[in-house]
Amino acid sequence: ISGYSLVVQARDSGTPPLSSSVTVNVDISDVNDNSPVFTPANYTAVIQENKPVGTSILQLVVTDKDSFHNGPPFTFTILTGNEEEEFTLDPHGVLRSAVIFKHMVSTEYVLCVQAKDSGKPQQVSHTYIQVRVIEESIHKPTAIPLEIFIVTMEDDFPGGVIGKIHATDQDVYDVLTYTLKSEQKSLFKVNSHDGKIIALGGLDNGKYVLNVSVSDGRFQVPIDVVVHVEQLLQEMLQNTVTIRFENVSPEDFVGLHMHGFRRTLRNAVLSQKQDSLHIISIQPVAGSSQLDMLFAVQMHGGGFYKPAYLIQKLTNARRHLENVIRISAILEKNCSGLDCQEQHCEQSLSIDSHSLMTYSTARISFVCPRFYRNVRCMC
Repeated sequence: ISGYSLVVQARDSGTPPLSSSVTVNVDISDVNDNSPVFTPANYTAVIQENKPVGTSILQLVVTDKDSFHNGPPFTFTILTGNEEEEFTLDPHGVLRSAVIFKHMVSTEYVLCVQAKDSGKPQQVSHTYIQVRVIEESIHKPTAIPLEIFIVTMEDDFPGGVIGKIHATDQDVYDVLTYTLKSEQKSLFKVNSHDGKIIALGGLDNGKYVLNVSVSDGRFQVPIDVVVHVEQLLQEMLQNTVTIRFENVSPEDFVGLHMHGFRRTLRNAVLSQKQDSLHIISIQPVAGSSQLDMLFAVQMHGGGFYKPAYLIQKLTNARRHLENVIRISAILEKNCSGLDCQEQHCEQSLSIDSHSLMTYSTARISFVCPRFYRNVRCMC
């Protein structure tokens, strides 16, 4: 308990008795009676041979139960095991290499490290670090090519995470890092640690081929990353048709079914090869295991096919479509729950271009805007 607040009252013996009160604050000063604590109590680490000087080996984690002025900053010292000065320990507790290690020279080092707090008098504690030197990497990283599809609304792309590179390495202790060629950094970024690809705002319509590589410190391998950006037209939203799928997640649809279903759908609804199929968005149906996919078809000469025409084509080809994935319904309007009686039910579709949904798999990523349906009864 760091302090107490007491209310003290004095009362006299008169008739009637009179009194007054005063508040007494008692602060409890901290005494530096706790030593720093290492977590875990002792450490093991590995470093590959031939790593450059200054390679980070280990981050020490130290806490102190005393108040802040009696705890950090901590002073770290290597007491034993570093007689040849193979290691350095910085003020933040990061252990680094000071030489280029060779597996044939020595395979193991044991260091005794001291942490001293900032209190008076100072308290100290110790930990042991076992560092193993292993052979350098012998396997190249392997990475899966990634194709990313982005659907955005007319120059209104807000940016964000659009996918993730999946890479592995057979060398157990290899740490993979990802880089992007510098001239592409004005439009995209790649997280060097986890391979997430970030697109900056305002992407134009078109195809982008990213020059990305993954490295294990010895080998560097290029990765094929292609980004397709498609900008929606307002006229598309007025001519959309929804296909509702049963028992499928967005990620499974994107990773397992989207390419095959797109191909089958093109054969079903396109009147000419030059017509264009546009998948506008995919979105889970709230409170169910169903999934909605919005699409529109653009004529070769301009303009869009009407939903009624597309639904007729879909209905005729439904059996072929379901060879790819089970369809729950084909919707032009979604007025369930509204009792319009003799009136007409009208649906409008709105797109929130600033609320993007990213469905990412190892090979394909699909980024699309969230959509909303509004239905009402009309005279």
